[in-house]
Amino acid sequence: MKLSENSWNELTAEEKRVIELKGTEYPFTGAYDKFYNKGIYVCKRCESPLFSSENKFNSGCGWPSFDNSIDKNVERVLDADGRRVEIICTNCKGHLGHVFEGERFTELNTRHCVNSISMKFIPA
Repeated sequence: MKLSENSWNELTAEEKRVIELKGTEYPFTGAYDKFYNKGIYVCKRCESPLFSSENKFNSGCGWPSFDNSIDKNVERVLDADGRRVEIICTNCKGHLGHVFEGERFTELNTRHCVNSISMKFIPA
């Protein structure tokens, strides 16, 4: 269930810093870093489904890591620094984090490194 722009969730100042201004949480501080319950993670702003707990793994990086996203709900764009690839919510364009490939953590060889504050967990 995605929310339309007129009904997006209200964000706190810290959520706005990360989601709208492309900020980053400090590593190992997010609610979902060491969280492994079954369910899905949705965008904090528009509730678009982003990641399944089935694709979550412990990369040890300090942020929640997923090797795949749900459908085409996560978009990749070149980061402002020109070196990294940012991931954003396809629906509302909110900043989620960055994606890295070639690290060999999983068979899919992809790590979506996501700010916990950019997501909301929906239990299975």
